[in-house]
Amino acid sequence: MRVVIAGAGNVGSYLASDLTERRHQVVVIEQKAELASRAKNQIPGATVIHGDACEPWVLERAEAARADVVVSATGDDEDNLVISLLAKQEFAVPRVIARVNHPKNQWLFTESWGVDVAMSPPHILGALIEEAVSVGDLVKLFRLEHGRVALVEVTLPGDSPVVGKHIYDLRLPHDCALVAVIRDGHVIIPEPETPLTAGDEVLAIATTETEDMFRRTITGG
Repeated sequence: MRVVIAGAGNVGSYLASDLTERRHQVVVIEQKAELASRAKNQIPGATVIHGDACEPWVLERAEAARADVVVSATGDDEDNLVISLLAKQEFAVPRVIARVNHPKNQWLFTESWGVDVAMSPPHILGALIEEAVSVGDLVKLFRLEHGRVALVEVTLPGDSPVVGKHIYDLRLPHDCALVAVIRDGHVIIPEPETPLTAGDEVLAIATTETEDMFRRTITGG
């Protein structure tokens, strides 16, 4: 997979390092000379371009038209929106992921600006905090399809009606699918005969319309 990452700060650099270790082809674009130089030294498996990713010619130099994914991960929301729009409209990139630095700007990061997936670190942290302290409540960990679909998690309380039952006993709503069960620090791929126990963290992909139905099915509440 070919990935173009705009921004060589902490987020962009970590992502680039991780993807190159996974043997993906990575191009990093960084406007600041110091950060670009650091990225060249710290991420030898990636191609680093010193330039402004808001400029079409820089994205062309990075061969964005050949990218499977473009990630706009700069520390400036305006830049991330411009990069996303250029990637989608000018270079027809199939998937564009954008970093949201300030939660108040989240509403702007939609398909109108070329964004397929918007990542907001504060929102993710909030979800993780909720995930750590709640039992029986539905936690939205990640949104897809421009917010219409989400990865959600519910920790089974002891009085859940599905405790002691198997996956095949569940009557899940349409547009909802289980993707994993986490138990005692282990990830279990759901099979029809997989039993459910109190304390299991059940992860599912669900549309916004079926999230609450999934929660009620799992918790009985």
